[in-house]
Amino acid sequence: MSQRFGFKGNLALMVSHSAGMLDLVALPLWIGVLVATYHFDSQQAGGLVTLFLIGAVCSSILIAPCFKKLNRRMVASVGFFASGLCFFAASQTNDYVQLALLHLVAGISSSAALSMAHGTFARGENPHRLFAIAGLTLGIMAFVFMGATPNITKAVGGHSLFIIFGGIMTFAAFVCAVAFPSLILDEKDSENAKQVVTKIPSNVWYGIVGISLMAVTQAMTFSFMERVGNDRGFSTDSVTLVLILLTVINIVAAAFAGIFEKRLSARVVLCTGPVLQIILSNIMMNASSFAFYAASASCFVSLMIFTHTFVFGLLARLDESGRALAATPAMLMIGAAVGPILGGTIIKFVGYQGIGIAALVFGTISLVCFIRVFQRRSDAIQSESVA
Repeated sequence: MSQRFGFKGNLALMVSHSAGMLDLVALPLWIGVLVATYHFDSQQAGGLVTLFLIGAVCSSILIAPCFKKLNRRMVASVGFFASGLCFFAASQTNDYVQLALLHLVAGISSSAALSMAHGTFARGENPHRLFAIAGLTLGIMAFVFMGATPNITKAVGGHSLFIIFGGIMTFAAFVCAVAFPSLILDEKDSENAKQVVTKIPSNVWYGIVGISLMAVTQAMTFSFMERVGNDRGFSTDSVTLVLILLTVINIVAAAFAGIFEKRLSARVVLCTGPVLQIILSNIMMNASSFAFYAASASCFVSLMIFTHTFVFGLLARLDESGRALAATPAMLMIGAAVGPILGGTIIKFVGYQGIGIAALVFGTISLVCFIRVFQRRSDAIQSESVA
């Protein structure tokens, strides 16, 4: 049963998406602060962010099947509030074990809230368009974040990054408490909820694996974007400028994903995304020229935003139960959880060029998975025609 959420409801969903997907925006600064301010090596810094993402994955996997039974407003507001408290606490300690525990709990809490938002997206009249608008909102938030945060951390200290994280999560908790939309579930929804266990088509799983592997490459590469620029000798101001340009392009990509919903084939987008991601990752990790580094880095995140919007819309059509979309945080973060620590380990033992090789491997598998999505879909259509 598709529903309209009104201005207040849509606002709460947009804010929830922006806060819950904060890692997509903040990874390079997050890793950079943990290395520069807390003096952890790349593997340790990647491990902390990975703990946040592991918590997010576990939370989303456990909570998504219960989506229709939960008080979604309460879960969203309490989840973001708990995550905010964890980040405020993280700003007050340098102890690795304490930071690890706080990152884990913050990931669990924020992902529970984000699952409520993404599950609600799936009940909207046009999930593709709603997700595109959410990406646009995330891009605007990222523009403000990237424009202000590097200067704040430089002036006040790296610990202020976690205070900013805490503030964003607390604001999201307040908005959700006041305006998170309600869902009207009819008798048909209740019957479907009892039968969803075996309803997810096999080609949906190929789509989930494909976008998860793109998330591995995304997190593995983007986490060390700031570090590789610094190690190549590019100035802090130049790297910050790239981050700001990146957020502007993200806004454009999210808008285009909505505009081209009916004008671009999902097949073309899904098959092109992994290939371009491989190319951009290798340029970024191997470029000695600032021009090539800036060009690849500024377009890297927008590619994922654009591709994932089409994946989200496609899965909404293929999976009538809606369960796959309620598990969107797990879908993204199960891959992203591996990225930071994998990237840090590769850099520690192989160097930045190893990231590009790993991107080639994951991107190739992702491309095969996306091709299988459409092959399985064609097979299903042919079977129905024969029957």
